[in-house]
Amino acid sequence: MSSLNPKSKICAVIPFYNEKDFILNVVRETLKYVDKVIAVNDGSTDLSEKQIVDLESVNILNLKSNKGKGRALQVGFDECVNSNFNFIVTIDGDNQHDPKYIPEFIEKLNSFNIVIGNRLKDTKSMPLQRILSNKITSFFLSLKTGQNIPDSQCGFRAYKKEVLQNVRTSCSGYEAESEILIYASRKGFKIGFVNIPTTYGEEKSKMNAVGAIIGFIKVLFK
Repeated sequence: MSSLNPKSKICAVIPFYNEKDFILNVVRETLKYVDKVIAVNDGSTDLSEKQIVDLESVNILNLKSNKGKGRALQVGFDECVNSNFNFIVTIDGDNQHDPKYIPEFIEKLNSFNIVIGNRLKDTKSMPLQRILSNKITSFFLSLKTGQNIPDSQCGFRAYKKEVLQNVRTSCSGYEAESEILIYASRKGFKIGFVNIPTTYGEEKSKMNAVGAIIGFIKVLFK
């Protein structure tokens, strides 16, 4: 397959909720590798958005209340597609993902339609419960999609525009990221991976474990 057009436009969607300690660094680092950042403020109450309001090439979309990661992502996707970006990267706002891997994700889109970060090659700093839940959900999602998905829970991803023009998530929570993969697979889109390090520091997960499991089970039966 031919190389990607060097003039292709890249946009990053960064959903965030109460990330005032991390969002400025995440956005600044991401801007080194993309043309535009769509930062979706999912109803933050700590004024996180004020940290990035003066940055160039950043469009902040403010949701009036906390809608959930899935809803925040879809709002960002719609903005990217309407702005005619060729490639869309998603990265979490809590400093768990290193934006320096973005070029590797984009390069991998030569061969795939969706590229996901795979943290399970290096799980030294990943909590045991996260390893187990990830392996279980990845196993069932691989069966459901008919494609190998080693890390279904990673929010560091890259999409070709065509995927997000044809696939929309109806879920509001974290399960939306699994739902996208199911719908994309049904339409024949191919999923690839980039190995990335596991990074867990001072940030606190906002995932409700029980709610996420219930949401994932519902998605599996769609």
